[in-house]
Amino acid sequence: MAGTANSSAKSEVIDLTKLSPDQLMQIKQEFDQEMSNIQDSLSTLHGCKAKYAGSKEALEAFQPDWENRQILVPLTSSMYVPGRIKDLNNFVIDIGTGYYIEKDLEGSKDYFKRRVEYVQEQIEKIEKIHMQKARFLNSVMGVLEVKQAAAVKMIQQQQQQQQPKQTA
Repeated sequence: MAGTANSSAKSEVIDLTKLSPDQLMQIKQEFDQEMSNIQDSLSTLHGCKAKYAGSKEALEAFQPDWENRQILVPLTSSMYVPGRIKDLNNFVIDIGTGYYIEKDLEGSKDYFKRRVEYVQEQIEKIEKIHMQKARFLNSVMGVLEVKQAAAVKMIQQQQQQQQPKQTA
């Protein structure tokens, strides 16, 4: 069954030279929008990666003699409240969508290390897609430029042919 699914999912090859300039412009606009969406996704992923890496670095900084040390606890990205460290080996981690887990120090560090690695893998996958789409977009632009140049040349030739007729 897997073989039939793969054979039916073959990608279609499009000869760009057979498309009209209007069709090429439509493809260009669609790819420009996709490229913008990809850039937004990459930006979001880089932000997530930085937050996970920052959390891991903060955990790396914890020292055994910090018990009862006063700290500022973030409630939001811009609001902090004073607090005290009570247990250096028991952390509550926000794993997203309102869910939290309790982990020890090493487990917490490992969690953020794995999240950074996972996000980096996703970034690399999306960057590959971005590069493929950029190459295709460049191909579309090249064909469009050739077609537009040919159209301009044809118009100029027609104008040159009509000028002698008008003077005669």
